[in-house]
Amino acid sequence: MRLAFAFTASLALATSSLAVSAAAQNVSPAISAAVADTQRPAADTARDVHRKPAQIVAFAGVKPGDKVAELMPGGGYYTRILARTVGPKGHIYALVPTGFANRPGGLDALNALAAQYGNVTVVPTDLANFKLDTPVDVVWTTENYHDFHNGPTANIPGLNAAAFAALKPGGVYFIEDHAAAAGAGTTTTSTLHRIDPAAVTSEVQAAGFKLDAQSTLLANPKDTHELGVRDPSIQGETDKLALRFKKPG
Repeated sequence: MRLAFAFTASLALATSSLAVSAAAQNVSPAISAAVADTQRPAADTARDVHRKPAQIVAFAGVKPGDKVAELMPGGGYYTRILARTVGPKGHIYALVPTGFANRPGGLDALNALAAQYGNVTVVPTDLANFKLDTPVDVVWTTENYHDFHNGPTANIPGLNAAAFAALKPGGVYFIEDHAAAAGAGTTTTSTLHRIDPAAVTSEVQAAGFKLDAQSTLLANPKDTHELGVRDPSIQGETDKLALRFKKPG
């Protein structure tokens, strides 16, 4: 039973005034229209019931005209929504590790997405040392932060420092990921593909960020945190952290 409520307990890592409930989200017309975009693939919209994209984008504070750096966009689930939300006056920089980008066909799907939306630029880069030619309003990563800990070249201090440098003063660093049990730290990032919310907060604050808010929107107290995120019994419904950090300024 202790594990079942581990994520709830881990929310105490910040003051209660930072907690934001699902009911507190104010979804703008721009976000609603982005989620309702008929160009989104059916496989993406089928996941909306669990990922709650409208409320998540609202929690992160993305708005029309914003410039967003999205780290490891994967199949573009959020890339499409973010592109429509920021609109023609905004821009999305889809940052992809150079190793992945150099694989034959590795960027084909993202390049096609960028061509379709027009305000998306695919950027092959070293994520631990990425630089953009313009400051951004938001650095965004979903279901990937734990993976940044894995592999021989993992460099979390470098990643978070690069995010800090890329943002405008007052900019947002948004992280959503699969939660590990409280106290697990980073011990399950490569096995269960989970991370302790307290570990994320500690690492990001070490780069100079301030924790601005944390949402319980994607929390699932029925998740015991003992299974890998791709286990059929929990896939798509894991307990997730959603943290909004700000660069002072």
